[in-house]
Amino acid sequence: MRSMTGYGRAAGEIGGKSLSVQISSVNRRSLDLSISLPSGWDSLESEVADRVRKSATRGKVHVDVELGREASGGGQDWDEAAIAATLDQLRALTTSRGIPFAPTADLVWQIAHSQRSGPDGPSAEAAREPVLAAVNDAVRSFSAMRAKEGEALLVDLLGRGEFLRRDVDTIAARAPQVAPAYRDQLMRRLREAGLELDLDDERVLREIALFADRCDISEEITRFRSHLEQLTALLRSEGEIGRKADFILQEMGREANTMGSKANDLAIARAVIELKNELERIREQLANVE
Repeated sequence: MRSMTGYGRAAGEIGGKSLSVQISSVNRRSLDLSISLPSGWDSLESEVADRVRKSATRGKVHVDVELGREASGGGQDWDEAAIAATLDQLRALTTSRGIPFAPTADLVWQIAHSQRSGPDGPSAEAAREPVLAAVNDAVRSFSAMRAKEGEALLVDLLGRGEFLRRDVDTIAARAPQVAPAYRDQLMRRLREAGLELDLDDERVLREIALFADRCDISEEITRFRSHLEQLTALLRSEGEIGRKADFILQEMGREANTMGSKANDLAIARAVIELKNELERIREQLANVE
């Protein structure tokens, strides 16, 4: 099991400059992949995407590839003359329109940042191998984190599955007592109404039989248990889990609703409420699972 949230980072070097690749993801029902590359490296996007898709099938995943300072830390990755020229152009533009020009450090940084992968940077072809190597390392780190979080989710979900078994066992133990309890209640009400009928009266037998048939939830219990076993097996399996688990949970919720409406019994109704609450908690957790 893998979580849909994760983070991975790797570093490299191209032409004396540092290279960093960061991959992050959050929950999303389908795969929403976005990739940010330095200017001029757009041709690498499809290969980067292919490597990420082998590791992620769901989630909002963002890949950020950045070319930074000299790897030795001894140089600048921007052109001071070009930055100054840009500021002069902005000053001339604002002055001609009567607008005060007061550049801030943030403005200077934005101009410098926008130029750091300019025409002096390595070409896409020259960057291809080191970029893809760094992407592979980042993907491994990213996948490892998602797998580790997935293990914690699996422990939690399996524990909640045990709560479901306990609740459905409570329902199964109570279900055979519903019809006899109704029979006793029916006879008490008849006596209170002054109608002395015994249990062998055909009308009493027919009423009890009809009620027993209406409140029989044995099939729903069997199907719920079957769905629970399917869910447990799915959680322990490899590959995508989220969408399949969503479907199984819908079926389990449907069976729980039917049990509650047919049984006509307070104890079973309370157990069904616990079932539905636990199903909702599982659904919330599965929103984090790939």
